[in-house]
Amino acid sequence: MTDMPVAARRRALKILGGAPMLPLGTAAAGLLGGMGAMEAALAAAPRRKAGATFAAAAFNGMPAPGLDTPAAMATTTVGSSLRVSYTDGSAQDFTLAYQPFFVTGDMLPDAKGQPVLAGGYYDIRNQPIMDTSVPGRARHFFSDGPDGSSLLTLPRARVPGVKGNPVFAVVQFEYTTRNQANAEMHGMLPSPIAVITLDQNPKTGKLTPVRYHNVDTSGVNGLWITCGASLSPWNTHLSSEEYEPDATRAATDKKLRGFSQNLYGDADRANPYHYGHLPEVTVHPDGTGSIHKHYCLGRISHELVQVMPDERTVLMGDDATNGGLFLFIADKPRDLSSGRLYVARWHQTSGTGPGAATLSWIPLGSASSAEIRKLVDGGIKVADIMDVKWSDPEDGSYTRVLFDGKPNWVKVMPGQEKAAAFLETHRYAALAGGSLGFTKMEGTTVNIADKKAYSAISRIETSMLAGNAANAGHIRVEGPYSGAVYELNLRGGQSDQAGARIDSEWVPVDMAPVPALVSEDLGGGPRKAQDALGNFANPDKVATPDNLKFSEALRTLFIGEDSNTHVNNFLWAYNVDTKVLSRVLSCPAGAESTGLHAVDEIHGWTYIMSNFQHPGDWEAGLHDKVKPTLDPLIRANYKDRFGAAVGYLTATPSSIRLSKG
Repeated sequence: MTDMPVAARRRALKILGGAPMLPLGTAAAGLLGGMGAMEAALAAAPRRKAGATFAAAAFNGMPAPGLDTPAAMATTTVGSSLRVSYTDGSAQDFTLAYQPFFVTGDMLPDAKGQPVLAGGYYDIRNQPIMDTSVPGRARHFFSDGPDGSSLLTLPRARVPGVKGNPVFAVVQFEYTTRNQANAEMHGMLPSPIAVITLDQNPKTGKLTPVRYHNVDTSGVNGLWITCGASLSPWNTHLSSEEYEPDATRAATDKKLRGFSQNLYGDADRANPYHYGHLPEVTVHPDGTGSIHKHYCLGRISHELVQVMPDERTVLMGDDATNGGLFLFIADKPRDLSSGRLYVARWHQTSGTGPGAATLSWIPLGSASSAEIRKLVDGGIKVADIMDVKWSDPEDGSYTRVLFDGKPNWVKVMPGQEKAAAFLETHRYAALAGGSLGFTKMEGTTVNIADKKAYSAISRIETSMLAGNAANAGHIRVEGPYSGAVYELNLRGGQSDQAGARIDSEWVPVDMAPVPALVSEDLGGGPRKAQDALGNFANPDKVATPDNLKFSEALRTLFIGEDSNTHVNNFLWAYNVDTKVLSRVLSCPAGAESTGLHAVDEIHGWTYIMSNFQHPGDWEAGLHDKVKPTLDPLIRANYKDRFGAAVGYLTATPSSIRLSKG
């Protein structure tokens, strides 16, 4: 750790000195061997001198599983370890493992002790939404797409059934892939969010579910495709709604109409302008949760948001074709109900590989959530806000922009700039000169000590590529197709393109790829060549990065994949000081790594939350070589491919505690 920056080292020691670290709770009972094994491991652990404290942590990665171990490819597999070093020069190694809370479709107790379906879907009346696709076999829909998760504690929390420390997990469910008849169901059900009360064992750190509370979303008109999430500095769960429905196509949008039918029982009722916003969940000390939506952070394909330490600045990923990098500055700390919205302008400094640029910021306007929602509830239509045409009207009052890869000619109606900025954000941001050329901008996170943000571009294609028809012109890079993680330096003293001061010390000023986190397509192009297993991208490098979370304590950036170029998706750990990349977990084949949340300390333990979704989602070409062997195994493991796991990375046979002596 001699190359760790002094400020970062001091910060890590301040956070961790004398504190317990990574449970990493206990693993499954079959791996533990009971408390006797744990006590034996602790007794055999090297003794540290009195006063020795945490100094550094390093992950030792695992190889990718192959068809010589098909069972490992068909479940969550962990073959990695963690070395913890102390200030007296000693170190201890811990074998890592995966501990699920549940698989969706399991039954968990609610507040009254009655069984409730994990990941179950509910309509606007909070009644179960039923899958009736197979006559005589109606069943309650449940998700195979658990995604964004937050782990938190509350003062004075008291929940019946908790014997140790009460801990709460907020888990959102992005979608279900299919119904019983295997019809495509992505986005056609209102996304549920649940608060799970966990019982934390004070001696081991293990987390055990004791209660499942489905959050009532009827007051926010249901939720639309909740993807990534983050924990706010004020301890709330910041959700997301991605792939906002296009208001110009609402009458014929099959997905929106199906969503409306399932939510309201009426295919025509759902208003597209109610979706594409930022939901915020507040957990209460009794294990329940409540939700409201913020309508003033732009209506975009919210992947997730990252609030900076000033508790006002919000950096937002935008999972879209012709997406943008957006920034929101709240008027008041810990309150996202009003503020100013900006879009980035990419000033390219390199077009090689993933490219690099300096960034400037274009103001789009200020608004409160209440005033924008009032417009929506009042029945405002897209024709009231903006005239949109799909062929050139040959009229100079219209401006050509690219929206979802296609040309639009747009004109804002007189006096409707604010409505356009916050309800037609993609089109308006392009009209204002923003760089609406990013593809699949996914996870965003912050490294506070070094004042850097990280953003994942899952696939560098179409609107980012020079010469592509979907390219808007500012971003003109080469690739790779399988994506990259970018680093953004954060600074104060910045002004927007109108010359006004940006009231934040956490403004991104540039954007460049992290060299170790640039994918490597086999054959040099998108899905051109495969290895013996079927991978289109080097399995020993990150491909299609999605979830990102940074641990200040571990000085580690965690990266989860959503890949159509890796046969199995992986969870990676990248140490920003040593520059070492380690594979720490492998998801079931066909599943996406989701729900990532690095928690530095809860009652003396550190947790790495990790879910996955849609196991066995076979893709032609990628999985042809493994599907015959793995499909029956995954069906047996995950409810015939209808289930997916919510859980966390842990250690076995003992947890890690960094107490003195």
